[in-house]
Amino acid sequence: MSGRVVVLTGGVGGAKLVLGLSHAIDPASITAIVNTGDDFSHVGLRVCPDIDTLLYTLAGKSDEVRGWGRAGETWNFMDALKSIGGEDWFLLGDGDLALHVERTQRLARGQSVSEITAAYARAWGLTQEVLPMSDDPVATWLETDEGRLEFQRYFVGRRCAPVVNAIEFVGAAQARPAEGVLERIGASDTRAILIAPSNPYLSIDPILAVPGIREALRDAKAPVVAVSPLVGGQAVKGPTKKLMDELGLKATPHTIGAHYEGVLDGILLDERDQASTAPTLRHAYADTLMKSLEDRVRVARAALALADEIAA
Repeated sequence: MSGRVVVLTGGVGGAKLVLGLSHAIDPASITAIVNTGDDFSHVGLRVCPDIDTLLYTLAGKSDEVRGWGRAGETWNFMDALKSIGGEDWFLLGDGDLALHVERTQRLARGQSVSEITAAYARAWGLTQEVLPMSDDPVATWLETDEGRLEFQRYFVGRRCAPVVNAIEFVGAAQARPAEGVLERIGASDTRAILIAPSNPYLSIDPILAVPGIREALRDAKAPVVAVSPLVGGQAVKGPTKKLMDELGLKATPHTIGAHYEGVLDGILLDERDQASTAPTLRHAYADTLMKSLEDRVRVARAALALADEIAA
């Protein structure tokens, strides 16, 4: 079946799905709408972690061993920064710096995050369309037992240790979807809309908080299918399970399905979660653990199969 596939995604986990999708269908038929609630300014540079993770992954430049950042990275800048007492809690590799320096310069010249991201994708020969959720600033903040923390201070600086009580997306109410976001979701030739197995609360909710996006998903002609971030009731990477516990939520497929109520037409669940309480909406089971490229392709195909089944 032909048609465009739209994916709402965060960083590492979502990038794996988009890569698998790129090997399952024509990469030029894929649009990734990426969370920018993690974006922040560090040592004077504008950093877009989820966008950069996706670009590195699709371009074959990601560090598969470390699980984040750029392959073959060196750390001369960080070593020099540390030697003069600079902030070293957020690591910026020498190769990674190129994106942030160039992005900061282009922003100062009036370019948007969308334009800059598209330029990076073209430079690396990518045919997938990569769109930020918004060109307006949105920042994820967390209320914790250590006080109010910006996302990167919580996630990187404190390694998700603080207990989270609430999550806020500052600026979301005033933000507008980036050009092309609503159009791709609502297009008549869109085959499926997938929600990646990214953290629902920290990676997908910021996207849904931008006015117009949730409504566009509800009105979309194409089926909306999520891939559960849970594998055997646990998160493969990141604080999803810990966060759910702290917010008083049971880590089950039913909880994930209910979280996206009103948006989803179906959800792909891990086969190890068959004994858990299933969501009431349409669902299918597969091995959703994505360690290899073959795994990623398998999960992408399973998600598309469910979407095509719903559409039929």
